[in-house]
Amino acid sequence: MSQAAERKAVVLLSGGLDSATTLALAREQGFACYALSLDYGQRHRAELKAAQRVANAIGVVEHKIIPLDLGAFGGSALTDAKIEVPEQSAEGIPVTYVPARNTVFLSLALGWAEVLGAWDLFIGVNAVDYSGYPDCRPEYIEAFQRLCRLATRAGVEGGNFTVRAPLIKMSKAEIIRTGVGLGLDYGLTISCYAADNAGRACGKCDSCRLRAAGFAVAGIDDPTDYRS
Repeated sequence: MSQAAERKAVVLLSGGLDSATTLALAREQGFACYALSLDYGQRHRAELKAAQRVANAIGVVEHKIIPLDLGAFGGSALTDAKIEVPEQSAEGIPVTYVPARNTVFLSLALGWAEVLGAWDLFIGVNAVDYSGYPDCRPEYIEAFQRLCRLATRAGVEGGNFTVRAPLIKMSKAEIIRTGVGLGLDYGLTISCYAADNAGRACGKCDSCRLRAAGFAVAGIDDPTDYRS
């Protein structure tokens, strides 16, 4: 048994393409995976249902869905119904950015990891084909890893937490090819910011456009159920 096969990892799982690929990679590397999804007040439940499908298909030791109402703060098109999800890209950080989301999510993953005795956290952030979010950059991941080692009992007592972002330098097409190579069924996932109650993607938001373009460049049929 490899060293990695004996190690536990907490994997953030949104139900989207990137997080599903990240989970598949963690499993392929032999980690015993504990998947964490957040019910944070997002516009639709489709991604949580997708996360459950992916967790079941890939196989995890445990999958937790934690309620967390970031919608109480608003400030994002993903949590505030008064802010429309844009259909065109804009300059700067888009309104779909959820304030401090990855910091909150990784903090919860860190807490669970410390309880489990897991030294590895996986997150599916990407800094190539993405929407320009500040908490998807390599320097952010490096900074949070330092925090893990400074701000926990396990870290202070000699533990060596690692925040793994295996997709961070990959294009969307490269991510898709990787997942397909691992046998991942992307039909289980959804990336849309504005999916309907039936789980169908809008095909117009930034996330849908990046996803569709990734499949096109990869030369792989897009299994997404688009409503238009």
